[in-house]
This record gives sequence, C-alpha cells and structure tokens, in this order.
Amino acid sequence: MAKGRVLFVNQEISPYLEDSELSLMARHLPQYTQESGKEIRIFMPRFCNVNERKNQLHEVIRLSGINLIINNADHPLIIKVASIQQARMQVYFIDNDDLFKREFDLFDDKGVMYEDNDDRVIFYSRGVLETIKKLNWRPNIIHCSGWFSSLMPFYVKRTNYKNNPLFGTSKIILTLTGDEFNGELNENFVRKLKADGGTVKDWAMYKQPDYLSYMMAAISYSDGVVLASNKVNPKLIEHAKQHKKPIIEYAPYEEQFPLINELYDKIMILEED
Repeated sequence: MAKGRVLFVNQEISPYLEDSELSLMARHLPQYTQESGKEIRIFMPRFCNVNERKNQLHEVIRLSGINLIINNADHPLIIKVASIQQARMQVYFIDNDDLFKREFDLFDDKGVMYEDNDDRVIFYSRGVLETIKKLNWRPNIIHCSGWFSSLMPFYVKRTNYKNNPLFGTSKIILTLTGDEFNGELNENFVRKLKADGGTVKDWAMYKQPDYLSYMMAAISYSDGVVLASNKVNPKLIEHAKQHKKPIIEYAPYEEQFPLINELYDKIMILEED
C-alpha cells in the first residue's frame, strides 16, 4: 500500500463511548491503516459522557487557546488527548465548556436534538482543522464518520480552508450509517455557514437542514463513500451513485478495511512536505 497521511474525524470512538457499528469501526480502521504503513491522526468531540478520569484525558496546552467565532460569539477551543495503548494510537478531543459540557451528547434526555447542534458541528469541524494547522500536518485523506463529523467536507472543499496548502489536495471519504435524526438543525444554520465561505449553490443545499439534505451535501463534496451499516437511508446511496462516488458496500467492518485502504491509495495525491 502507498504511504500517506489519513486524518480520521469521528463522531464517536470505542472505548470512549458505547460500542456501536460506528464507534467500533472508528476504533479499528485507524489501527489497520497505521499498521499498513500510513501516518494517522484521530479526532472526536469531547462529549460529556466521555469519562475523562477513566480514559486519562489531559489538555494539550500548546494546541489550545484559539477562539472560534460562531454567530458573533467567541468559543475557546480546548484540545485534549488520550492514548489507546494497545494500538499505540492517540485520540485528540475537541472541547469547549459552552458547547460540550452538558449531560448528554447529541440529544437531551427526551431524545430531542440540542438546539445549538449547528454551532457544535461548526465548532467541531473548524476546531479539527485549526488543530491540524497548529500541528502543521498535511492529510492526504480526511475520513469523516457519523453525521456530527459530516460538515467537514463543506469546510475543506468550499471555504477558505481549501486555499490552505495543508488541505488544498486533501481527498474526503465519508462513512454513512443509520444515524438519521428527526427534525432539523437551527433555522440560522445557513447564515452561520455564510460567515465562513461557500457559494449560493452550497448554501442552497443546507437551506432545509434536515438529515437527508445535510448528508446529501456532504456526499456531494466527498470523493468516496463507505456504507458502515445496512440501515443507511437508500436515498443517500442513490445520491452517491448519481454523483458517481466510489462506494464501499456494507460488510463486516474487518472485511471493509482492505477495500477502504485500497480506495485511499487510489485517490490520494502524495506530495513532498
């Protein structure tokens, strides 16, 4: 397999959150990729139900301290890190007291989506990219898993980040699961995205920010799709096919790993640092 760098931007990872198809794949795919000879970086949000003491998270002072402005509000970016010792991997956590310090992760105790989830997905995407800038680490592939990570394709491909040499040639892989949510993100979502870039065509994709529209936009900006569940909405699969995206079909995740890494090798652009 070709050398290269893969940035994994996850919604959840085992063992930090409860095991699921998504969290288990997010745990083992980076390990497989690293053992295949590639460099990796792994990110996830520091949701409140990630036990910091048990998992030995600690803040990385040299990476923290940036303020991200969303909807005219300053949000300090806090970076924490933990190690998965048996795999010799580090996981970076994006944190902020205003956005992540609450009892549950994406939905409240009644299953209702948090009203500021739009701010949170914006903060997460920008937080990852700003941290990568501080690390001065150029990813050939950015692999996004779960809807909370799926605003990343927009930021990499359609905002000013595309002009940054670290991300200008990065290819995006999107993992789809059965994580469909009801309702919509905040009605001001598009206005907040406009502050960071994009075009009229881009903003139109998010005009009705329900799950399908949001994920169809992510697919449009991606360079390949992985089906990590047999419950992926068929409309998303059809959208990927219509846009001629390479698709890794659903199978037990261990069987998908070689195919995913073959796709990385096929689409990545290797450059000298």
